[in-house]
Amino acid sequence: MAEGGGKPKLSTARETLDTLMEMSKLLNTGLDSDTLALCVRLCENGVNPEALALVIQELRRESAAVKESDASGSS
Repeated sequence: MAEGGGKPKLSTARETLDTLMEMSKLLNTGLDSDTLALCVRLCENGVNPEALALVIQELRRESAAVKESDASGSS
């Protein structure tokens, strides 16, 4: 009985992640499927979703600032 129990769970998990990816695209989050899956796993393990969103936003701001700095420094 335990042999066939894994496939429905895997299928449901994949379907859930696909639905979350569609929502992510509709909301223009800019997250790829791997990053979204990582965020879901972090939340499942107790990370505060709002805090995670703030960290992602801050990392994006910092990344943009570094790219802008590099672009202005190389010209």
